[in-house]
Amino acid sequence: MLALAELDKRFPVVTPTLKLPPLAPHQLRLAADGWHVVVSLGGVQHRLWLQTKPLTRASYTVLLPYDREFKVRHEAADRLWRALKGRPLGPTSDGWTEQRRARLVLTLRALDAWQQGNNYRAIADALFGAGRISARSWKTHDLRSRTRRLVQSGLSLIRGGYLQLLRPRRKDE
Repeated sequence: MLALAELDKRFPVVTPTLKLPPLAPHQLRLAADGWHVVVSLGGVQHRLWLQTKPLTRASYTVLLPYDREFKVRHEAADRLWRALKGRPLGPTSDGWTEQRRARLVLTLRALDAWQQGNNYRAIADALFGAGRISARSWKTHDLRSRTRRLVQSGLSLIRGGYLQLLRPRRKDE
């Protein structure tokens, strides 16, 4: 999430500046730490944070504090700048593969189904298709083991493993 501040009038305006479009209620949320905004630019949702209520008539600048997350914030700011300029955004900075993203989606779906009281067979049918597993082969089918591992991974996320999602290991650390 990028932090924004209203552009100081004492400094020359650098283009492109970020002028927020009119925001729908689902794009704007007041929290204890400030205002959280979701803006779609370049076909991607950008998550922004502002200390004060966002104004559509103001120009904003990105704040990049020199902290542990500077590199991540810089990459997010670069993607926002590219979106404002109409340029390709480039790869995401989290280092995740499409396979890892797909597994996380399956993990969360399996966990949701399990928490709603579904058994592993019903979860596997929903995730992988009901016709893939015969009743006879369920006990030894690889999708049974895979479904159990997905649920276990989801439970691990609940127990604090989600923090690994917030700070993935980076090659330069």
